[in-house]
Amino acid sequence: MDTEGQVVNNQDGHVTVLLEEAVAALNPHRGGVFVDGTFGGGGHSTRLLEQTGGAITLIAIDADPAAIARARELASSRPGEDIRPVHANFRDLARVAGELAPQGVDGILLDLGLSSFQLDQAERGFAFRFNGPLDMRFDPTRGPSAADLVNSLEVDDLANILWKYGDEKQSRRIARSIVETRKTGPIETTTALAGLIEKTLGGRRGKAIHPATRSFQALRIAVNDELVALERVLADALDVLKPGGRLVIISFHSLEDRMVKQFMARESATCICPPDQPVCTCDHVPRLRRIGKPVRPGTTEMTLNPRSRSAIMRIAERLPDPDSRTKMESAS
Repeated sequence: MDTEGQVVNNQDGHVTVLLEEAVAALNPHRGGVFVDGTFGGGGHSTRLLEQTGGAITLIAIDADPAAIARARELASSRPGEDIRPVHANFRDLARVAGELAPQGVDGILLDLGLSSFQLDQAERGFAFRFNGPLDMRFDPTRGPSAADLVNSLEVDDLANILWKYGDEKQSRRIARSIVETRKTGPIETTTALAGLIEKTLGGRRGKAIHPATRSFQALRIAVNDELVALERVLADALDVLKPGGRLVIISFHSLEDRMVKQFMARESATCICPPDQPVCTCDHVPRLRRIGKPVRPGTTEMTLNPRSRSAIMRIAERLPDPDSRTKMESAS
């Protein structure tokens, strides 16, 4: 589970997770078009540019305006290179690629964890170790904040969020406590919510993980509609990638990784009929080929960067379309 995200920048002590592994998985080559769908601190993008001598088109997408400001700084620092920052959620991949790379792209990287820039700024409201407004929006200019949800949803809806997105076994107990507490005034800060949850669950009792961890994760996912966004970008990646293009995804908790794993398994299968069906009737044509086994950080990386410990990377390659495959087979 993503306890409080991961570090994604190599400046000011920040470290990009699975840096070399992720860039290598993209199969970088000069003249290619690559999408960093979660630019963050720019660690992966910078390394990708270094690996190719800057001779690529890099589309840098992020929902966070601060991350896009960093992408623009990167572009300014590398004049003459084709770096295109785009302020958007990665769920908008199809639209962005349609505008900037209508012929398709050679690689898509999604690093689904939080950046240290987000975690370490109290005003963003992601981390309960700082006292700040209960926000949690990747794009703080759009949509309801975590405070809006906490102070408006009823017990059932709050409990469902905490259970579904945080696997919080005490979800209903926490939800009831939130609704009862806000009768005397809104819950507006990270420390107020974390303290309320800790009190509701009887304190930490020597546990290393704070009792509010799962609830904060759940609220963040709900606020940013993260799983819906992931489902959409996975589907769109099939249409955006060129044949031979790579899809590289780093996940940090089980909900996301399960979605990625199932998607890649389904799209690489020759049959998706129910297992108990004796005869295949689906006529499913695989569009992906899974590359290697899931990749996790090594012992050294986890020691240097404990936030990387929950990372898992999956890789798939876009197969040629059926008509192209038929022609290739006929030619051979």
